[in-house]
Amino acid sequence: MAAQFGIRLRKGAAATAVTAAVMAALAGSQAPGAVKDLPGGTGHSAEAGDRLPPSDDHYYTDLPPIRPGDPQSSHDLPGTRKPGDNAAAEAQAGIPATVLAAYKKAEAELARTRGECKLPWELLAAIGHVESGHARGGKVDADGTTIGKILGPQLNGQGFALIKDTDHGRYDGDTTHDRAVGPMQFIPSTWAGAGRDGNGDGIEDPNNVYDAALAAGYYLCGDGRDLATSDGMRAAILSYNHSSEYLATVLTWYDFYRDGAHEVPDGTGPLPGRPHHPSAPSSSAPPSTPPSVRPTPPRHSTSPTPPHHSTPPATKPPKDPGTPSTKPPTTPKPPAERVTTLTKTGPATLATLTGLDFDVRPAVRALDHEGKPVAGLKVTFGLVGATDARFSGAKSVVVTTNAKGTATAPTLTAGKTAGTFTVRASLASGKPGPVDFAATVTEPAADTLKPVDDKATYEAKAGDAFEKSPDLEASLDGKTVAGVRTTVTVLDKDGEELAENTGPYVSDAEQKKTRTLTLVSDKDGVLHLPNLHAGDQPGTYVLRFTAGKATADIPLTVTDPEPAEPGEGGSETPEPGTGGGSPAA
Repeated sequence: MAAQFGIRLRKGAAATAVTAAVMAALAGSQAPGAVKDLPGGTGHSAEAGDRLPPSDDHYYTDLPPIRPGDPQSSHDLPGTRKPGDNAAAEAQAGIPATVLAAYKKAEAELARTRGECKLPWELLAAIGHVESGHARGGKVDADGTTIGKILGPQLNGQGFALIKDTDHGRYDGDTTHDRAVGPMQFIPSTWAGAGRDGNGDGIEDPNNVYDAALAAGYYLCGDGRDLATSDGMRAAILSYNHSSEYLATVLTWYDFYRDGAHEVPDGTGPLPGRPHHPSAPSSSAPPSTPPSVRPTPPRHSTSPTPPHHSTPPATKPPKDPGTPSTKPPTTPKPPAERVTTLTKTGPATLATLTGLDFDVRPAVRALDHEGKPVAGLKVTFGLVGATDARFSGAKSVVVTTNAKGTATAPTLTAGKTAGTFTVRASLASGKPGPVDFAATVTEPAADTLKPVDDKATYEAKAGDAFEKSPDLEASLDGKTVAGVRTTVTVLDKDGEELAENTGPYVSDAEQKKTRTLTLVSDKDGVLHLPNLHAGDQPGTYVLRFTAGKATADIPLTVTDPEPAEPGEGGSETPEPGTGGGSPAA
């Protein structure tokens, strides 16, 4: 891996001309100069500058055979990619079982934590192939750790970047200079910030294919990239190794695996061939060149490059190509690479009531290794867990750190559902790890329910409606509370449940009779009971309000209807002579 993962700068007109010819031939083709199935066009330009694929055994320039039935494209230069038979394509499409599982596990993890990135496991497979041949054909143990270390050359400035030892030999066994390590070829200084625990053993090990694949996935998804776009895919690959040759090779394998890949037993994966010797022809190849091996341009000594993922400024080759340049690049690191610490700046816990705003806005601060603030860093605040709380209608927002290195989320508003969830502040690179805030939404509570008019009485005749309904006030610690859910039930005079269709009732929103309903206190903390009817059975009843431990009973009286006046009530005057008391004729 270039930039941080073992960079080699290419110099010399001959090498430059060869790569220019290769990339020019790639220009109107599907692969390797383009990515299939990407929206927004498929063309890729690779403006790589003076870069050469690594010359150690762990960077492979082999290309897969063209599957039978696929047309040979115009970009297939002599000696590069050749048609193959079914057996050859089937063999090259085999990926060792544990390594394949690591790629797919990393894809699933990134889909969960960085869904906007849309990382395909086939991209990890393509990079894993060119970096280490899938951990030397899958030579890993049951936990995914390589059997024997996979080490790149010593980065001592002699033909490679100059990177002095940063890990005291912990990962690469070299106490003088760093070496690229593991199946995805991380250098130790990179791993210190990018390492991940992919297999859940509590250890971040660059020699473990699960850890390395997950770390590579987070790195490729850095800077908010969308790998479902041409520009996002290209930027991700070039960030791993800023080389046009590398870009073309990875894209070819990516397309090949997208067209079909399968699992093979560990230790039996196909091993790529070594890059050609520097003296091999660069613009053409003899007939004996294996069809899947891409000619490697002549190598020249290189100048050192920064041990971090950044694109160094273009430099002119030294007058003496055999003497590496010692002038360090001056390109400042982007904010995402400078930050080493992400911490909370306020309370770690957030709380509010349903329907209300959280009083505290979650905020984090980004610092570099010297404890200085990092400005211009994009921080994603997202909601994790079952909740209907939202940031102005959104479940996640991106905030940029200010001059003090602080990113503060917008106001968070609780929904109607009570419960707990997490507000997570995270970086696209995944490092430093996310910062979590525990959030709780509770139902508003009351310790007292009391009538607004405590002197009022409620009486109605059977069959009539009460002239007014009781209003109650919900309060907590002497203060009225909005949003308190209260159950209202009609009971008999002893507080017992009534028989069905007996006693007073309320007309609900659908004008149906009900003797149990739920009210919510308004902004003033008042509970309004609508449309209270007496029912048709005289007696004394209780209207009980209950909100948690707070209760209030309101007496209701239903009286008999008044007796009918003479001539009322439907009576009629008897006809004379019909027994109504009239004298006989």
